[in-house]
Amino acid sequence: MTAVKELLLSRIRDVADYPEPGVMFKDITPLLADPEAFTALTDALADIAVRSGATKIVGLEARGFILGAPVAVRAGLGFIPIRKAGKLPGATLSQAYDLEYGSAEIEVHAEDLNAGDRVLVIDDVLATGGTAEASVQLIRRTGAEVAGLAILLELGFLGGRQRLEPVLSGALLESLITV
Repeated sequence: MTAVKELLLSRIRDVADYPEPGVMFKDITPLLADPEAFTALTDALADIAVRSGATKIVGLEARGFILGAPVAVRAGLGFIPIRKAGKLPGATLSQAYDLEYGSAEIEVHAEDLNAGDRVLVIDDVLATGGTAEASVQLIRRTGAEVAGLAILLELGFLGGRQRLEPVLSGALLESLITV
């Protein structure tokens, strides 16, 4: 494991039985509070953005905003938030997707992405891949190309990568840490 991965992993705190019994929550707030770790994370994700040929960064609500915005600044790219339904003013495009118990919907401003854009999606955790899959579908509906998906922490045992690889059609899927 590289020094950066070791640093990042050392700043991710396990919280047992949150948000419900039996779940081991991966809390990234200690990483965000540590300037050295947060800078290392931002640099690593910005490197992925540059290598992917992205022209814009999309951050998924809510921690994808925290990670994606400084990456966009560092890489010299625009930042676009993908929000939960009903949070953006004006004309939006939306994408519904299924959750374990129910469904959800995400939105992007209709004018923020278009043909010619190469978009890198950034989020903190890849679990089952449902939200990431919906974001890829939504981005493609704008006419933009998906350059890939960059994740801080992949929970490999939940199968998100297997779900996303066919949807990404060869686009980059890179996780800095996999547990």
